[in-house]
Amino acid sequence: MSGARPTAEERRRTAGLGGRWAEAKASDSDMNAERVAGPALAALLLASVLSAALLAPGDSPEPDLDQRKHVALKMDQALLLIHNELLGTNLAVYWKSEYCYHCLYQFLVNVSYSGKSGKPSIAATPLSTQHGSILQINDSLEEKEICRLEYKFGEFGNYSVLVKHTSNGLGEITCDLVVNKNPVDSNLPVTIAFLIGLALIVALSLLRLLMSLYDFNNWISKAINSRETDRLINSDLGSPNREDPLSAVCQPEARHLSTLPHRLRSVDTFRGFVFIMGSSIFLSMTSLLQRGCSKFRLLGKITWRSFLLIYIGIFIVNPNYCIGPLSWDKIRIPGVLQRLGMTYFVVAVLELLFTKSVPENYASERTYSSLQDIFSSWPQWLLILMLESVWLGLTFLLPVPGCPTGYLGPGGIGDLGKYSNCTGGAAGYIDHLFLGDDHLYQHPSSSVLYHTEVAYDPEGILGTINSIMMAFLGAQAGKILLYYKDQTKSILIRFTAWCCILGIISVALTKASANDGFIPINKNLWSISYVTTLSSFAFFIFLVLYPVVDVKGLWSGAPFIYLVEAGG
Repeated sequence: MSGARPTAEERRRTAGLGGRWAEAKASDSDMNAERVAGPALAALLLASVLSAALLAPGDSPEPDLDQRKHVALKMDQALLLIHNELLGTNLAVYWKSEYCYHCLYQFLVNVSYSGKSGKPSIAATPLSTQHGSILQINDSLEEKEICRLEYKFGEFGNYSVLVKHTSNGLGEITCDLVVNKNPVDSNLPVTIAFLIGLALIVALSLLRLLMSLYDFNNWISKAINSRETDRLINSDLGSPNREDPLSAVCQPEARHLSTLPHRLRSVDTFRGFVFIMGSSIFLSMTSLLQRGCSKFRLLGKITWRSFLLIYIGIFIVNPNYCIGPLSWDKIRIPGVLQRLGMTYFVVAVLELLFTKSVPENYASERTYSSLQDIFSSWPQWLLILMLESVWLGLTFLLPVPGCPTGYLGPGGIGDLGKYSNCTGGAAGYIDHLFLGDDHLYQHPSSSVLYHTEVAYDPEGILGTINSIMMAFLGAQAGKILLYYKDQTKSILIRFTAWCCILGIISVALTKASANDGFIPINKNLWSISYVTTLSSFAFFIFLVLYPVVDVKGLWSGAPFIYLVEAGG
């Protein structure tokens, strides 16, 4: 009965349940912060998106000063008003981006002459604010330059250029830039979202720290146990015919899983990119070979995985779905997943053919050469260098109709418009030759800045060779981690050496400039300088993260660890 006094046996049984419950809670305390992490990260993402959406400036229209025209502005645009105070002189305004290399000026607007002194003629036009702008104002009749301005316009700003005679009476013409309305701070939404995310991460870290403190954890347990014990006294949870819901927590297997440390290896931080894909290929393949998996079976898995990547890229996430039903006549064949699939297949097959199972005690054997991670892969290096020679030969020696041999430019209005249809040089020509215009990307990034009109695919055939090179460099990082396991100094020395060597190669190829080097850094072409530069940065990040994450354990990898776990 509820009013009956509990016997000594019941009190002992209840005390045992309460103690067991407290022990389970104590064993779970280290996981509380992890359980909070999922909702906290979801809140972080939601808050960031909402703050960016609420603080983002709208595309409100701005009228010109005489209120006779209406110009609607889009993202990354400003309103420019040209005031012509010159009597009897019509003006033509031209524009080009400072970021556009050797580009032709693009026509913006005509401004008729002023009919009355003191009352200028005004023309309004939107202007891009992505990069700095160069304005050139010409006399329409005499086709001569009157003035030139260089300025970085701000998003949704309102500006005026006053073209008039100077007041010194010498007949000189001046062009003055006036800010009618200050631009908005386009970085404000990103800044607010970052601060909100940082605050949530700090709060989560403090919560995790508090949960790790014994006194705080004990206080929480006592506060909960005082109420739970009273409930257990008046319940029949301890009766033999009822299953104890805490028994699962007390099972050895469950306790083992709940106390497993969530630790993110530094090699997983960049998962999903080409470089880390190469590292993962070597590490996973070596592990499978050590467990006795046959190479023939591994080849089947490699082929199937590559096929799935290519199939998904072509038929499931194809961008042509945005313009209507998928049709083979217009389907885009190259793509990001397709390139990843081909890169994965080539590098994995190379490693499968020539990689031998590495003994578990390999790192303890000191008789091997200090360059064993390179010498053991000489067949792969030979084939990779041969592939790179093919890229260099085709890029700089293949004749392309209507284009200079070895052309690496964007075409369009670049290079003063002399090679408008030569976008990508040999890389674009090979794609057009083997895949056809209709199966390539129709809106490359070069069309925005350089106004190109030909299709060009940044994930084309020729660039895949260099992505294979980058994945193989990632595999080299994996070999360093495996061959010199538990030898922190040796690993850091090799990461530093690779970082410096690849960085020096990049400086030599580019002449430390954006456009004037032998082979400029170009993502659309996946130039070899682009690969060496990114790989140099990748080795540098390995150099920083390896001692922090794997050696000292100063950082668990959060919040990236949750993305890795979610991705399997």
